[in-house]
Amino acid sequence: MSENAIQVPAPARNYSAFDAELTHQALNVRLFVRLLGWMKPYLITLFVSIAFVVVAALAQVLMPILTSVVIIDTILVPTAVVNDTQDYGLLALVGWIQSTFAFEALTAAGLVYVVVLVGQSLLSFAHQLTLYSCSLKALRDLRIDLFAALERKPASFFDHVGVGRVMTRVTNDVENLFQLLTGFGGLAGEFVPFFVALFAMLAISGSLTGVVLVALPVAVIATILFRIAMRKIFRFIRDSVSALNQYMQEDLVGIDVVQLSGRENQNIEEYGALNRANRGYEFRAINYEVLYDTFNMSLGSVVTGGIVWFGGGQVIQQDISLGSMILFTSLVQMMIMPIVSLGQQFNVLFRSMASGERIFQALDWDEQLHEPDEPTLLEGRLRGKVEFRHAHFGYYEGEEILKDVSFSIAPGEKLAIVGPTGSGKSTIIRLLVRFYDIDDNMVFVDDVDVNKLHSRDLRERVGVVLQDFHIFSGTVRDNITLNNPDITPERAEWAARSVNADGFIQELADGYDTQLAERGQNLSQGQRQLLAFARVLAADPEILVLDEATANIDTSTELVIQDAVAKLTEGRTSIVVAHRLQTIQECDRILVLHHGVVEELGTHDELIAQRGIYYTLHELQFQDADVAREVTREDEGSEGRTTDPRWAEVPDDPSDTPDGM
Repeated sequence: MSENAIQVPAPARNYSAFDAELTHQALNVRLFVRLLGWMKPYLITLFVSIAFVVVAALAQVLMPILTSVVIIDTILVPTAVVNDTQDYGLLALVGWIQSTFAFEALTAAGLVYVVVLVGQSLLSFAHQLTLYSCSLKALRDLRIDLFAALERKPASFFDHVGVGRVMTRVTNDVENLFQLLTGFGGLAGEFVPFFVALFAMLAISGSLTGVVLVALPVAVIATILFRIAMRKIFRFIRDSVSALNQYMQEDLVGIDVVQLSGRENQNIEEYGALNRANRGYEFRAINYEVLYDTFNMSLGSVVTGGIVWFGGGQVIQQDISLGSMILFTSLVQMMIMPIVSLGQQFNVLFRSMASGERIFQALDWDEQLHEPDEPTLLEGRLRGKVEFRHAHFGYYEGEEILKDVSFSIAPGEKLAIVGPTGSGKSTIIRLLVRFYDIDDNMVFVDDVDVNKLHSRDLRERVGVVLQDFHIFSGTVRDNITLNNPDITPERAEWAARSVNADGFIQELADGYDTQLAERGQNLSQGQRQLLAFARVLAADPEILVLDEATANIDTSTELVIQDAVAKLTEGRTSIVVAHRLQTIQECDRILVLHHGVVEELGTHDELIAQRGIYYTLHELQFQDADVAREVTREDEGSEGRTTDPRWAEVPDDPSDTPDGM
């Protein structure tokens, strides 16, 4: 085996772990530090924001000191009590303004108060603005990285993980992280005045400070109990939101089936049940939050009452001044509020840590298509030879879809693949374009093992037209070129003319610049199919795959499409997967699959002569029912019996589901 070869057995993955393996930790330090990694490009803005909030917090402490020490104790009610409370230069500043501008003392103090208040407000605004700016930029980068990681996930991942659950990570979970970053940034503005207030209170009165410190352990214990109670609730909330998104995504994608089957009321009831479960969890969270906030506010009021009672006696006894006692009541709120804010931040923390775990789980999910370290480069145009050598594959461990499949397609040859549902037709296509990892030496293009080719290079050489052609938001021209700079507008229009799509495009309101509706709802099925052919022809692949590309098309439209197919397949190696045999009779050879095994391979005439599975299908599709039954009676029991019971079998094996057949 060459050194570039890849031998990767299909691992047995537990996709339920995509949600189940979360730790639900209230504070995951490693996760938080990792999240801050996205803040690294914006550290200067973050440090400026922190500087703003520190200065704003100091200004917030200065205002009650100015009110109590300067205005009350010095100007309004001069006291004989020796006031050891630090005024931080405010008395000197008021005196300088009074003497310089000939203001009254109260006017000068009021002017200083207004200046400090305005400054504190402007600094707080600047703090929030800069914090929100760097947080939004960091989460923008995180969302892009998450989207890029999901874009590179292999098809096997999306076969098992619901799109709604994936979308929750990109939308709701990233939004929760924004609240986390901004919330913790705001806590810095709460705890700076906390420590400054504690220092000032100790300087005023140790006994009054003791009254406050008795309440702090109570607040801390309440916060811990609150955290324990809320942790499970927020996990349930997160899971219920994910379930809501998943159900809505599935319902809206299949809205046609829902309405045709009259399931609207039933689906509304089922969605309502999920919504009621989410509402119940949200109400429980709100009840706990209101209870916690009320308790802490009440605790602050109780402490304030204790200070008024205990401190009032000290004022009467002239142990402290009136202004000092009033200052104490203001500082108490500065000490209690950070603890209350911390408890409130735990709500955000619970939501955000769970969201962070889900986001990083998606980023770290190691499932990916294995690419060769030194891929073989495809130079020039391919000849177009395709070969399967004893290929075997299964979507689930121990359940094979393809079993020892071998066939070869010569350059420029047209091969049709037919077979009953679940036989592996679409699986062959998926392996050819390397949607899944397979063993070495099973699939070859121009005698090169596809495992030695980078999937991107291979897919540029293989054009696939599916039955369900996907329309992207944008213009008709954008949907042909897919914004490939190598495809000029002129080439896109030439491709559309070549496959007979130019006629209906010119009839649209803005021609090639017409904006297409979601999933191309303003186009017919046939028009979407012609657009698919134009897209492939514009890319000019050497190998073409038509996977049920003419299914669900009316007869008149099919004539136009058949002409487009003829032009599209000219000079190209082509693989045509179809149930309708009239679309494949012009192919050079026909391969018949059954239960993942190649049962027949040959030209149309050769397979008819064999009177096997293909002959049976041909008779059932092209003969009148009475004639088909007569043929069945005549040949029943003969060596070349017409009615092959295998043809009617539809496997119950769930592993057939990803095959899409």
